[in-house]
Amino acid sequence: MHVLAFRHVPGEHVGLIGAILDERGIAWRYADRFGQPAASPEWESATALIFLGGPMSANDDLPFLQEELRIIERAVAVGKPVLGICLGAQLVAKALGARVYRNTVKEIGWAPVSWREAAHADSLFQGLRDPEILFHWHGETFDLAAGAVWLASSEACPHQAFQSGSAYGLQFHLEVTPEMISAWCEEDANSGDMRELAAPIDPYANSARLEELARLVFGRWANGLPGAPHRS
Repeated sequence: MHVLAFRHVPGEHVGLIGAILDERGIAWRYADRFGQPAASPEWESATALIFLGGPMSANDDLPFLQEELRIIERAVAVGKPVLGICLGAQLVAKALGARVYRNTVKEIGWAPVSWREAAHADSLFQGLRDPEILFHWHGETFDLAAGAVWLASSEACPHQAFQSGSAYGLQFHLEVTPEMISAWCEEDANSGDMRELAAPIDPYANSARLEELARLVFGRWANGLPGAPHRS
């Protein structure tokens, strides 16, 4: 078994998810979509798919994004586990028929996320504190597709997490390490966002709790993959 992660830019990688998969002996690899992403990724043999973040919009008319939308639609149709993070969540929402559009504000930095009633019985999110302080970096949001289960919200962005069939979409970044956050803050492409912030971002502000949550939530996701080694 292996997990295939669609990476749109080098800095938006699997982060904490990689170690969680490694600890369970679950192989994973990237389908890199930057550079020359003309070749279609061999996704059918993967046990599960992860769609990571990126600075582009799910609405951009980019051939590789159009291809990913088709892959997500087909994967969910056959029940293959799909996990979308930030841009990835927006792609999942769009592939399932929902609208993706600009949020009323950019949500960047640490901010509380509250869990909806459905999250308390969800296999990934049950038993968490309410709220949890999570990391965000996005300017767009999405509606919920028909039949999707709304799991989480924040003050700035109501749709923070959902589940639909075999797919989960997380608008927040539960996978990030402090090193990833620091690198994002220093990227030239993010300089405009950084100038708009009222105060600098502290990459370590809630990183210890975030790692605990990542190990719990992504660990539950990994444990539930077809063929995953049993873990209590």
